[in-house]
Amino acid sequence: MEPKATYGELIPCGGGDPIPLYRENLIVGRRSKCHISLSYPNVSSEHCQLQLINGYWFLRDLNSRNGVKVNGVRCDQKWLLPGDEISIAKHRYELVYHPEGDEPPPMDEDPFAISLLEKAGLSRRRERDELELSSNSTRKRDPLSGNDTERELTEWLADDDEPE
Repeated sequence: MEPKATYGELIPCGGGDPIPLYRENLIVGRRSKCHISLSYPNVSSEHCQLQLINGYWFLRDLNSRNGVKVNGVRCDQKWLLPGDEISIAKHRYELVYHPEGDEPPPMDEDPFAISLLEKAGLSRRRERDELELSSNSTRKRDPLSGNDTERELTEWLADDDEPE
């Protein structure tokens, strides 16, 4: 039987068996149904997605609780180069592969595209916020009232304007 061709592998940084990347689209998570199953309690059921696009791997966090990092920097999505260190929750892997694309992917990311709170995991991700905004726009409500948090913030800001 001929071995399956791979698109690279994830090498555990602390030692262990390499994880072959057999498909161009992989879901990594705790569930046994994931393409790459990591049975650790701090890994989300569907933690992240690895996708081979034009010969280069692209990593996308799937709104995991403990996030992903590339070379020590937390990110929601990122193009990956050979030798990059990927942290899934706190489990580190080196990505080993040979890029087959004609052009390298765009590596220059806008450092201000993601707020520091989002990078630190202290703020909800944009996708959730956008989903919330779209669901709120379908409801009938007084646009001036807002939700409780918005109202409290508005009142707090208004208190600062009043002279003492």
